[in-house]
Amino acid sequence: MKVSLIPEKCIACGLCQTYSDVFDYHDDGIVKFAHTDELNQELANRSDTLLAVKSCPTKALIID
Repeated sequence: MKVSLIPEKCIACGLCQTYSDVFDYHDDGIVKFAHTDELNQELANRSDTLLAVKSCPTKALIID
């Protein structure tokens, strides 16, 4: 699945990284992918990643 990040919507609440290790944070707490600074990434269809995307309160993570 293709996941996109919208940093402008992120409130640095930490839910995504709590649910899935594919997410990490910049020094200011804003979401990023753990292994790249790209805003879009093709990821394996994992239940923890899907839960992280669905749990984001501001919809800063989306599945394309």
